Formats: sequence, C-alpha cells, structure tokens
Amino acid sequence: MREKKERRLKKLRKTKSNMKTLGFLRNLSITNLILIINIALFFLFYILISVNKSFIDFIALQPASILQGKYLWTLLASMFMHGSLSHLLVNMVSLFFMGNFLEKIIGRKRYLLFYFISGLVASLFFIFLSFVFKDDMAKYAVGASGALFGIGGLLAVLIPKLPVLVFFIIPMPLWIAIIFLMFGVWIISYFTGLPIGNTAHLGGLVAGLIYGFYLRRKYKKKVKLLNRYLR
Repeated sequence: MREKKERRLKKLRKTKSNMKTLGFLRNLSITNLILIINIALFFLFYILISVNKSFIDFIALQPASILQGKYLWTLLASMFMHGSLSHLLVNMVSLFFMGNFLEKIIGRKRYLLFYFISGLVASLFFIFLSFVFKDDMAKYAVGASGALFGIGGLLAVLIPKLPVLVFFIIPMPLWIAIIFLMFGVWIISYFTGLPIGNTAHLGGLVAGLIYGFYLRRKYKKKVKLLNRYLR
C-alpha cells in the first residue's frame, strides 16, 4: 500500500512539475522563445562545426547546394545559426525589441508564420540574386537578419512615423531608419569587404513591405488607431 501511494505521489509531483514547465513556456512570447533557441543552437552548432567542419553544410545556406537539390532544409535552418558571437548579439538585441513589439501588434500565430516566411523569402532572394549576378555560388549565408529586415519592413509600413533610435543614439522616424540601415549596411560591406548577406536583407525587407501593405489595406481602421496611439 505504501509503495502504491509513493508511486502515485511521484507521478503527481512529475505532473505538477511538467505543468509548471508548460506554463513557463506558454508565458514566453514567441519572440523570446525564438531568441532562446537561437542562442542555444549557436553554441551547439559552434561545437559541432569545431569537431567536424563539414557539418556546416547541414546548417548554412549555400546557393550551389540548393540549386543541386541538396540540403534544402538550410533555407530555414540557416536562420538559427550566426557567424560570430557579435553577429548573434546584434541580431538578438534587434529581435528582442522589434520582434516583441510586432508580436503584440499582429498576434503570436500571425507573427510566427510571418517570421519564417520572411526568412524563407530572404534565403530565396540570396540564392536567386547570387545566380543572376554570377556571384560566388559556393559561399555560405547564416543569420536571422533576413527575418529581422522583414519585421522592420512590416513595422515601417504599419507605423512609419514612430520615432526610434538607430544604434540607440540617432533619432529618426521608423521608415527612414529602415532605409538608413538597409543602405548603410550595404555601403559598409562594399567598402570594408565584410561578408554581409545584403541580398537576403533585401528579400526579407520586400516580404515585410508586401505583408505590411496587405495588413494596412485590410485593417485600415485598426492601423489608424494604432498610429494615433503611438504618436
């Protein structure tokens, strides 16, 4: 009898602990969950690549491989890997502020779907434009920047006049900030030779702009109220 009671108590405790874990996950925003996954996978992938460099083929986006029908999952998997700790830090800080803000505006489910679609469009732009401009098809691309520019583009259409601080210093309306960052990063990469996926950024931005204009047209009254509230 005692053994049965002890077993029941153990099962009950496990159930309660599982419920607490689920409750914690439910309380997390989609943005913060994506952020945690990005950080965890960055260190995991870093270790795996350190052990075997060829493992990068399973994570990073490579136009040559995709056009050959290989490693197709990297169209999305590459969104969860970053080239360096600084790359990860910049993207995750941007994701935390912009992502959580957008998620509150359009909702969890819509936001999650949009995040992956904008990331996918960014990957496809990177591949297509690499092919069109005869760029190095063997180069790799990683990072959440494409999806982030998608978020930025969507916000710029929905609330263009929202004042923001670029680099936490320079004040400007959101729509100007997105243009400034888009071309600013492009210019930096051109003169410094840094391997920045500008075409992927462009793809994500285009996805954000298109979806933004769709929402702005479909929910005219809500968008007007939103802009009045956020003046």
